[in-house]
Amino acid sequence: MSTAPLLPHGIVVPQPHSTLPRFGLICVGDELLSGRRTDKHVAHTIDMLQKRGLQLAYVHMVGDGRADIAQQLRVAFASGDVVFSCGGIGATPDDQTRQAAAEALGEELVLHPVAAEFILQRSREMAEQKGLVFDPASPDHAQRLQMALFPRSAQIIPNPYNRIAGFSCGHVHFVPGFPAMAWPMLEWVLDQYYAQWAGQQRYAEASALVQDAVEAKLTPLMLDIEDRFPEVKVFSLPTLQHPEYGPHIDLGVKGSPAQVEQAFAYLLEGLQGYGCKVAKVLPLVMR
Repeated sequence: MSTAPLLPHGIVVPQPHSTLPRFGLICVGDELLSGRRTDKHVAHTIDMLQKRGLQLAYVHMVGDGRADIAQQLRVAFASGDVVFSCGGIGATPDDQTRQAAAEALGEELVLHPVAAEFILQRSREMAEQKGLVFDPASPDHAQRLQMALFPRSAQIIPNPYNRIAGFSCGHVHFVPGFPAMAWPMLEWVLDQYYAQWAGQQRYAEASALVQDAVEAKLTPLMLDIEDRFPEVKVFSLPTLQHPEYGPHIDLGVKGSPAQVEQAFAYLLEGLQGYGCKVAKVLPLVMR
């Protein structure tokens, strides 16, 4: 961790990356694996990054088991990537992410004074709203304070929804599972720590709907394109039935704008040699 600069509340900025980092996402919760809840973080994180000219490199989904979360976090901490972890930082028995983070780091959980003060303010306000006298020694308040126990090296992430803070350990950032809380907190992290990378991961995508095509026969062409244009990747998305185009492949190239258009022209030319019919050229995507 760098010792400077400081953000409000004494937050220390993580040591900056020297090159564009990769961005990853971990979604925590048994409810996601059982189907009791449907994940919303993946789509939002993709959109949030794309608006800043960045891309999501990977997603991992893990249940509530502390050992499983800790194993995933060890990989995240060692990667040097920017990793967002959503879920499991509450104070009920199924919330194990804080404990798993401390285990993965080999650190103890300690009460973060600023996070604890935010919870104190929140508890006092909740009591006042109910017309009650706030008792800082009450079991309810003591239970809420569990949510201010972070690994010793952690920095807080402000929570504009209810002030129950998340936390960061290096470039791994922990927020609640609730989208109303998590999403503005992730936006804050991106804009505070990674604004310098906005717009630096330029991306383009060009594709066509191809009929009378067999992926296995087109594989040599795909490999040839990736060999000729190293800043481009080929993608092939088959559709078995379609009311207008019937069976077809959404075949295209994506990557560096400097090479995508040239690579796509080479792809279209190559398809002619395979006797494929291009039913539709899709609009070029640039961001």
